[in-house]
Amino acid sequence: MSASAPERYPPQVKYIVGNEACERFSFYGTSSILTVYMLQHLLYEAQDAKAYYHYFVMATYLTPLVGGWIADRFLGRYRTILWISLFYVLGHGVLAAWETRTGFFVGLALIAAGAGGIKPCVSAFVGDQFRPEQHGLLQRVYGWFYWSINLGSASAKLLIPLLLLTVGPSLAFALPGVLMAIALVVFWLGRKHYAFAPPSGPNPHGLFRVVGYALSRLGTGKPGQHWLDVARERHPQEAVDGARAVFRIMGVYAAVTLFWALYDQKGSSWVLQAKDMDLHLGTFTLSPAQLQALNPFMVMALIPLFNWVIFPALERRGIARTPLSRMTGGMFLTVLSFAAAAVVQTLIDAGHAPHALWQLPQYLLLTTGEVLVSVTGLEFSYTQAPRSMRSTIMSLWFLTIALGNLLTALVTELVPLTGAAYFWAFAALMLAAAFAFQAIARRYRPVALPQATAAE
Repeated sequence: MSASAPERYPPQVKYIVGNEACERFSFYGTSSILTVYMLQHLLYEAQDAKAYYHYFVMATYLTPLVGGWIADRFLGRYRTILWISLFYVLGHGVLAAWETRTGFFVGLALIAAGAGGIKPCVSAFVGDQFRPEQHGLLQRVYGWFYWSINLGSASAKLLIPLLLLTVGPSLAFALPGVLMAIALVVFWLGRKHYAFAPPSGPNPHGLFRVVGYALSRLGTGKPGQHWLDVARERHPQEAVDGARAVFRIMGVYAAVTLFWALYDQKGSSWVLQAKDMDLHLGTFTLSPAQLQALNPFMVMALIPLFNWVIFPALERRGIARTPLSRMTGGMFLTVLSFAAAAVVQTLIDAGHAPHALWQLPQYLLLTTGEVLVSVTGLEFSYTQAPRSMRSTIMSLWFLTIALGNLLTALVTELVPLTGAAYFWAFAALMLAAAFAFQAIARRYRPVALPQATAAE
């Protein structure tokens, strides 16, 4: 093998990245118009439309728990992605053909099952394609993986709201379904080139068995011994170490939940805010949903900027930016994004109609926070997870998104906050979460876990 070989991306990565770009066009194209579709076509109240949007996002990021479990234990990541994607395609067909409230919820349920079921598998599957000596490329590949997500998202968020506005919901929901079918074909085309990590099958030393035994023996350990170590009476050291790794990672994830409670409001409260702003751009009138396209376009610009300019410049100055320190910075920037949204909303509450581009600063701050938190979170999750539980760990990462959206939906329905006060309240919650994350990150000690080879 040549010395430069480890620096080359595995050729099969292009099939996974191509699949992800098409799949994200499908998902974000559909989700970008849900709030407007509920308001204008299904005639829901604004408060209900916002809550239902977040319940859908929550469901989409809750089903990864099932998808990751199926992949790790039974089907493997490749077959899980292949078969669960069929639910995804069917869901778009239902939305396009059945334009009622019932059809809406059936279609969204199928999409949530499909999108969520494959999500942790795709994220982990791309990492499986790298040999141990290539793991230095992981940070960069997850950056480009995320870049492909936003390529699909950007094009969808420009086109699909325009189709809803000019043609109607049938075509607006059908086109993302076509792209999802293309995503499935692209993924299938790489089948002869992939490196496969086989499923572990039913595991007598799995996470829940280790934790269950440790809980049953709680209080019987030696002084100073970790509470999970008593499980070594029945389970091997590797299984106990894996369980400890999961709990270490979950401690980091806990504070990230608030980030998602704010982040996904670009598809709900920020769309409703844009609806009350001046949407004229020359002779063209924007859809309030189209402003969401600012986010993925900014991501595509910021990922190369950070990977090629900012991070290397910091390293040359001897400033080592660890994954958790990058995520901490992103959390604080997200606070500022909602402070900016609150300032814009204050103008609206005072009877003004500022131009929609006044949302640009809040999108820039939120997107920078996203690059630092979300992209880095994928890298952190893969490198810190035991090999046999990588899909499961990815599922737990996506669980934080589900819980964040559940929080937003509950606050929307139960707490009487309106206007600028709504945005200031979330900014304050995010500030508390950022300080909590900073404290957790300082105590976390990264673990160098054994990496799987292609043969595994």
